[in-house]
Amino acid sequence: MAIKLIGSYSKRLGLPAYSSHQFSVTIETELTGLDDIGQESARLYKTLQRSVDEQIQQTGFIPQEGYGQSFSNGWKCSEKQKQLILALIEEHHLSKEEVEALASERFDGKAIRHLTKGETSLLIDILLTHVNSGEQAAA
Repeated sequence: MAIKLIGSYSKRLGLPAYSSHQFSVTIETELTGLDDIGQESARLYKTLQRSVDEQIQQTGFIPQEGYGQSFSNGWKCSEKQKQLILALIEEHHLSKEEVEALASERFDGKAIRHLTKGETSLLIDILLTHVNSGEQAAA
């Protein structure tokens, strides 16, 4: 009579930006007798654990902070600052992506919504200078 031994091992690791990844392996094997259960289950567990640990080190895609959030949600600056930036973008037909890139470039990779009030004030000054110089050139 064959005896089935089924082993499974799983591990989940937390990653930055509220992300995680998980890997699991399940193996089914047959034993010839009851005497092999203890030794075979210990070997199986060790093999499963080693396999999962080797594979889970390859994290793959890790989302950047703010991944999946819309442009206007979760801002750290004041509501007035947020509204002014959004108004400048709309009124002067600025690209949200370009404004995000400018913020990231000027403030060590930060997204606009993560800028402090002081940083946001500096960004507003930069945007105002940009739009005012564009208006003077058009006149």
